[in-house]
Amino acid sequence: MRLEPRFRAVLYIVVAVLFGTGAAWFAIDRLKEVGPAAETWQDASAWLLMLHGGAAMLFLLLLGALVALHVRIGWRLGNNRASGTVMLTVNAVLVVTAFGLYYAGSETLRPWISDIHIAIGLGFPLLLGLHAFLGRRSVRAARRAAAARSTAEPAVGDCTRARRATAFR
Repeated sequence: MRLEPRFRAVLYIVVAVLFGTGAAWFAIDRLKEVGPAAETWQDASAWLLMLHGGAAMLFLLLLGALVALHVRIGWRLGNNRASGTVMLTVNAVLVVTAFGLYYAGSETLRPWISDIHIAIGLGFPLLLGLHAFLGRRSVRAARRAAAARSTAEPAVGDCTRARRATAFR
């Protein structure tokens, strides 16, 4: 099921902000421990995390709308279930790991949670693009199959006329 264009645009913008702030934080976080500009990198890192968190809150709202409007209908229609299930799982892992990063006090678990969140987050745009591509491809295939069926099968009226024509010969 294709998303309404404005909703899709907002979703892609929020995902781009999440990816951009997350990837930038990942790069800058390594620099905050090096050199005389360490304090500047520390400040930039904090701002990126705040922006990332704000975008994540917006994404959670969009995810709720997606579940209600897109996932539920797509599941009933049987469209794109495999990649849809992967997307739901990936989103669930990102939400749980974000919660863990924010609230986990364990210094043992935190690096693991962070690595999982970063790895999945960096791959998320690729997975989203793949899901959209597969969805469009399956819709096109369904349309082609429906068109082939409609041209291969004669209309009901045509069958009736053909029967009448052969019955009176």
